[in-house]
Amino acid sequence: MCGRFVRKSSGEEIALEFDIGLNDISFLLEPSYNIAPGNAVAAVVKRDRLTVKAFRWGLIPPWAKDEKTGYKMINARAETLSGKPSFKKPFQRKRCLVIADGFYEWGGRGGQKVPYYFHLKDPVPMGLAGLFESWRGPDGGALDSCTIITTAANSLMQPVHDRMPAIIARKDYHLWLDNDVFDEKAMGVLLRPYPPETMDCHQVARLVNSPRNNSIQCIQPV
Repeated sequence: MCGRFVRKSSGEEIALEFDIGLNDISFLLEPSYNIAPGNAVAAVVKRDRLTVKAFRWGLIPPWAKDEKTGYKMINARAETLSGKPSFKKPFQRKRCLVIADGFYEWGGRGGQKVPYYFHLKDPVPMGLAGLFESWRGPDGGALDSCTIITTAANSLMQPVHDRMPAIIARKDYHLWLDNDVFDEKAMGVLLRPYPPETMDCHQVARLVNSPRNNSIQCIQPV
């Protein structure tokens, strides 16, 4: 699964990586080193053009009675997207790229869970495959939310966990974000494990275990 991640790139770096104008980033992108479920995340979406929007992490289906449903839907398995009512329609028409610079995963060592930080060797933001929805609460207000798609772990991840977020390659951004076109087979190809030779990881301190800790120390090697 993917339960915690990092976004530290500046607005200028994000605009360059995703080919977006700075005016199309709709909110201030402060660095966040310990993004947790329920937090606001930044995601690239395509409407008439590419823009960066804020979503709450944890997808809330339109028919949900309670917004807390989103905490059960922070991740969606790539292999079962078309078979899950909560994800089928967003997979076809509401795909996004959740912006991240890295993510955490916990692996066992000596009976204890040890946190690791995974990131690209090339220091640029990555686009995690995501789906989004809009939910209306009892007061009629809209709440936009999203989930991060996971796939099988690559060889770098496997010693720590058997799943990883699906990272979309830069050359495939526009294909993934084109919600006017849906080819299930083509989309599935984009959700393969990311090439391990392009990534790196290191152990980090257990202070990352609490989302209250949100500083650059969270990603420092130990």
